[in-house]
Amino acid sequence: MITEIKDISDIQKAANALEAEISQYVVGWPNVIKFLAIGVFTGGHILIEGVPGTAKTYLAKIFSDTINLSFRRIQSTPDLMPSDITGSHIFNVKTLEFDFHAGPIFSNIVLMDEINRAPPKTQSALLEVMQEGQVTIDGNTTQLEQPFMIIATKNPIEFAGTFPLPPAQLDRFMARLIMNYPSKDAWIDILEKKNQRGESVEVEQVLDASSVISARKLIQDQVSLDDNVLSFISNLCNTTRDNSRIILGASPTASVSLLNASRGYAAIIRGSDKVTTEDVKAVAFDVLNHRLVIRDLEEGQDTKDYGITKINDLLQSSMESIQ
Repeated sequence: MITEIKDISDIQKAANALEAEISQYVVGWPNVIKFLAIGVFTGGHILIEGVPGTAKTYLAKIFSDTINLSFRRIQSTPDLMPSDITGSHIFNVKTLEFDFHAGPIFSNIVLMDEINRAPPKTQSALLEVMQEGQVTIDGNTTQLEQPFMIIATKNPIEFAGTFPLPPAQLDRFMARLIMNYPSKDAWIDILEKKNQRGESVEVEQVLDASSVISARKLIQDQVSLDDNVLSFISNLCNTTRDNSRIILGASPTASVSLLNASRGYAAIIRGSDKVTTEDVKAVAFDVLNHRLVIRDLEEGQDTKDYGITKINDLLQSSMESIQ
């Protein structure tokens, strides 16, 4: 287990060890695994979206098992209440006082499974904790133990008994990672591993809390951005707001997420302490795709477009237009 991270090269080694361990159990999604590492090392929350059976929940669970942190899973249902997430005060008949029973949100990594099955009132219980890392219950505010990260899964094709995530909630996720069906080779690899291993899973813990916290501090303090990179991020977000095909473009929060993800990409993927515009381009789709509301010009209707090809084309054209 890696318990100490002293420089940028150690961050890259830790991310590689994390990916190597997860890839023993989850195959076909190397880019998703890399972005989960970016999320945990930069303090970003991750939304994983895909059709049923693509191992979204399994990947999130295996990822959490590789890090020596507390983990809780919340299965979203239409009758889930905010107190089921945050906790509540319960009257103790012996002491004649109200005792606080902490909810599953008081963990380092929280898996919000099928988040769009939770009703809006319950989804709103996550807004404060995702933005500020704190929970307010009955007027009392409690800071959560760091590192803290929410991984949520979402099924984009099922609508019965689901509730759409509002833009304010989506904006709190650093990235939306798309998991559709794997390639043919990955599919065969999945069957081979399942045939050999069966249901046996013995995940080795690769990191602990101190290594994650030290990696976050290193990325924040030592990975720099030149003015031209900051200008590129600003211009890219502005082009999404000026595009006639986009109803709702990238917010200032989105630009901050893009900056942080670019820092993480430079450190984790390239082992560099300096961000380039290519780093920004590499993470732009994952960071911005869930924040854009697209106008369907062909049918003349305003719709939320979840077609990844259309959103990707818009972002690519936006990046190409920036000099």
